[in-house]
Amino acid sequence: MSSLNLDDFTDLIERPDGGVRRDAEARRERQIVPPGSLGRLDDLGEWLAAAQSAVPVRPIERPRVVLFAGDHGIAELGVSARPAGTAAELVRQVLEGGRPVSVLARRLGVPVRVVDMALDCDPTGLPADVVRHRVRRGSGRIDVEDALTAEEAEAAFRAGVAVADEEADSGTDLVVLGDVSVGGTTAAGVLVAALCGTDASVVTGRGGLAIDDLAWMRKCAAIRDALRRARPVLGDQLQLLATVGGADLTAMTGFLLQCAVRKVPVVLDGVVAAACALVGQRIAFRAPDWWLAAHDSGEPGQAKALDRMALEPLLTQGVTVGEGAGGLLALPLVQAAAALAAELPEQTEEPEADGERADAEGSAGPAGPEAPGVAGEPASA
Repeated sequence: MSSLNLDDFTDLIERPDGGVRRDAEARRERQIVPPGSLGRLDDLGEWLAAAQSAVPVRPIERPRVVLFAGDHGIAELGVSARPAGTAAELVRQVLEGGRPVSVLARRLGVPVRVVDMALDCDPTGLPADVVRHRVRRGSGRIDVEDALTAEEAEAAFRAGVAVADEEADSGTDLVVLGDVSVGGTTAAGVLVAALCGTDASVVTGRGGLAIDDLAWMRKCAAIRDALRRARPVLGDQLQLLATVGGADLTAMTGFLLQCAVRKVPVVLDGVVAAACALVGQRIAFRAPDWWLAAHDSGEPGQAKALDRMALEPLLTQGVTVGEGAGGLLALPLVQAAAALAAELPEQTEEPEADGERADAEGSAGPAGPEAPGVAGEPASA
């Protein structure tokens, strides 16, 4: 019998400190730039202060990109523009510095960590620190079989928790969370449709490398068939992930929840991260208070999930490549919000209103400073 009790996360996860947020709001009102004039940067700075329990907010100095990787059996149906089982090629390109996330990470000085959960390749072809959490080689074809066994799902979830603990213990102060997968957006669509009670067509997008109309119809049919298998297990989130998720998505869900436990803010990249966050919300309703939506990728499943969690994307750039690239684009915005909240000076004194100045001038009397009498004494007749 499993010793993993997901209900524990409801008790372990607290909201960011509301008292500290009020202190941050009060400090913002005293700064030289009027409150509200910085738009969402004000909200971001106050959110970070609450997450850090610190006023003024500390700068984001040790951010990290964490990418969970896996292949999905559903890709065999031609639902992706990439061939099934080729996610390992993308991982190698990330590690070699040739993917968009690699370029952005170099420019921003952010380390990238890749965690192989279910790549369909020989693990000896990748670095040991990448493959050490692997649960299996590829996930099952979710339209006709479970993605994982119950034991594999628990192992993947625990791996995600362990990675979150490793990041928190190493001093990471903000995570950009993404995925490297082939077929992952299909699994994500199933999770979103199941949890939001919508049809397959509502959540079926074109994926990171855009598919044509025929592939879109195959993807929609695959999500529809997997949905039939997902709906009977909606009451058990770990079983739901085992049935229609996959090792990478299951690990991402555990990672998100443990980051909330450890009070590490997370920036969600695309539809896969959003789907895992939606599962996490179902497990622990306070958890989304620790997450930010980086950008609107245009994927309908992502929009549906973010709307359900009341998370508004920071950017709209149409970035569909995944792999944390959109999340990294939002990072400088978060860092700017922290800098402004911490470094803008406060007003030295309250500005004198025009009416108060006029009253003060009038109280001196028509004779001005040469009027008879001594201050504090009535003038003689």
